[in-house]
Amino acid sequence: MKFTHRAEYPAAPDVVFAQMCEQEFQDAKCDATTTGTWKADVSTSGDRTVISTERVLPTDGLPDIARSFVGETLTVVEVQTWGQAAADGSRTGDLNLHVKGAPMTLKGAVRLSPKGSGTVHELVGELKAGVPLIGGKLEKAAADPLLHAARTETDLLHSRVG
Repeated sequence: MKFTHRAEYPAAPDVVFAQMCEQEFQDAKCDATTTGTWKADVSTSGDRTVISTERVLPTDGLPDIARSFVGETLTVVEVQTWGQAAADGSRTGDLNLHVKGAPMTLKGAVRLSPKGSGTVHELVGELKAGVPLIGGKLEKAAADPLLHAARTETDLLHSRVG
């Protein structure tokens, strides 16, 4: 299932990226989207920046079929590996997300692009549940909490760069 999220910010890509890489921002993002159990890490090696989070999320809003696979909570591990900025300030990265103990992944790309004096932040990926017959239902069930988390991150970034 295709998964997309797009946001715009009133700051240049380098400003948005710098904020995304702040440990304090990652901590706030995790705290706002979890049951209170999470880890976040930002590291840079050469021209690569890796943002890793592990968040425990409640499953109360998921259909019974999804909860039967993951239980009362699910642990989402997300890794964004960003490359260096291009001459125009744009930046791209790989996105890998998986749910511990469940056959659910989101693989794709993230991009920051200049737009006027601001930035467009895009996430495009493929959400897959490796469960025969009911995988599509699980993907649809997982899409809403993932979109909620992406929107929460957008709101936090807006409050810090806008």
